[in-house]
Amino acid sequence: MFSILSRSIPRRAVVQSVRYFAQKPPSQPSLPKKKVKSAAESTVESNQETKSGLEPETSTSRTEEPLVNQELEGTTPKSGVPTLDFSPPEFEKEFQRTGARSSKDSLSTNERKRRFMSRVSLALLALAFGASTVYMGREWEEDELKAKKMRIEDAPSTRWGRTKERFTDLFDYFNKPAWPELLPPPYPPPHQKPYTLLISIDDLLVTSTWDRQHGWRTAKRPGVDYFLGYISQFYEVVIFTSQPYYTAGPILDKLDRYGFYINYRLFREATRTVDGKIVKDLSYLNRDLSKVIILDTDPDHVRLQPENSIILPKWKGDPKDKGLIAMIPFLESIAIYRPPDVRPILQAYAGKDIPIEYGKKEAEMKARHIAEWQAKHKGKSTGGISFGSFFGLSDNSSHPKNAPPPTYLEQKRAEAQKQYQAELKYIEDNREHLEKLLEQDQQAMAAQVPGSLWEVFDATVKGKPPGEPVPGPPGVPNPAGTSAAPPGSVVAASSGAPTPAAGAAPTQKA
Repeated sequence: MFSILSRSIPRRAVVQSVRYFAQKPPSQPSLPKKKVKSAAESTVESNQETKSGLEPETSTSRTEEPLVNQELEGTTPKSGVPTLDFSPPEFEKEFQRTGARSSKDSLSTNERKRRFMSRVSLALLALAFGASTVYMGREWEEDELKAKKMRIEDAPSTRWGRTKERFTDLFDYFNKPAWPELLPPPYPPPHQKPYTLLISIDDLLVTSTWDRQHGWRTAKRPGVDYFLGYISQFYEVVIFTSQPYYTAGPILDKLDRYGFYINYRLFREATRTVDGKIVKDLSYLNRDLSKVIILDTDPDHVRLQPENSIILPKWKGDPKDKGLIAMIPFLESIAIYRPPDVRPILQAYAGKDIPIEYGKKEAEMKARHIAEWQAKHKGKSTGGISFGSFFGLSDNSSHPKNAPPPTYLEQKRAEAQKQYQAELKYIEDNREHLEKLLEQDQQAMAAQVPGSLWEVFDATVKGKPPGEPVPGPPGVPNPAGTSAAPPGSVVAASSGAPTPAAGAAPTQKA
């Protein structure tokens, strides 16, 4: 009986232990390892403890040791109940060297191929860059200089200079004028004027002021109408301004309403940028620079061709100013005497007050002319009967007989004055008809403007019908000198515009 009881006691202790472990997960095993005893030894010990009168709890504490030992070894108890310990202790793994090469610092085959191709590409790129640099340093070619509007004397002569010039041209697209040639080819003689005069607008022909009461107001310089009308007989007049078309165009329409005096208009898109400043590059004009003069008030605008420029003081709105009119004698003398190159003459007057200095020169020429005439006719009588009087011919000249004749310059100046007066008379007599022609031109331009985006697309795809005029964009030079064909121009004359009578000034200043 005692043996039966002693065998049931451990059994009940094991069942209680299993229930206890199923309710509460065991803590992390931090106990030192103990020697695992066999089931027979534990039974004998439990029997001895029972005989000695110990409580059953001692057997329970001893039966926990096999379970803990089984959990440390990663096994489950023999009862078949799974453990709920989700964080079993990690045991150090023992690594054994196998003698194989480590792949820690080694590259795969694809990676080695990628690096090789990268190095080959960089080498080819460097080789191409070096070859391009050497090729850019070659000697200048004639076609290249012509396209760049440069002379061989002005082009860089060193290899580094040629390389730098060609390299900067790659990024200079937006700094150049919109067209390679700003003006169309000149007319054949005698229609083409021998010299070209470029005139700025800002503070030269007009000046603009702003106030809160009136806003922007533009004042016309005294004598500007006479200056444009008179000087247009000697020069191909071109307005070259740094203003955009939408601000300068209305001003020019007021200065030359019928397009008689201004041949061409060049606006902001015809300029270029050098070092962040606006420059008027005359090499794009499509004209011989030995026959070109530009009037401006800003030296930066003509920094590329200062030998062709005349820098005038800015007009600030003085109603008694005569600076523009005072330039006429100097300009007309150049056109009348026709020097082969105007640049040496302009350089001789650079930095001086041109009207005063030229006035002195002309006075000296007049005095010399009078002295030569007096020496030639000294002791000779100019009165009496002339040879022509025998044939009924009389001298109707208003020049006094005992005075020296006018100089060649004065004769040409008198002829130009008569021609200018004839132009004014023609405009006054035909003003009504000219206004009608101008209105017709404006209506024709308005009719050519597309009314919708579809019309723009249709005109772009199909093109304009043959013979229909296609207006150029604002600022594009055209033979008429304006964005429309004004009365008196070639286009207007071909459409029936009136022309001056014989002996009057031509209306087209070609």
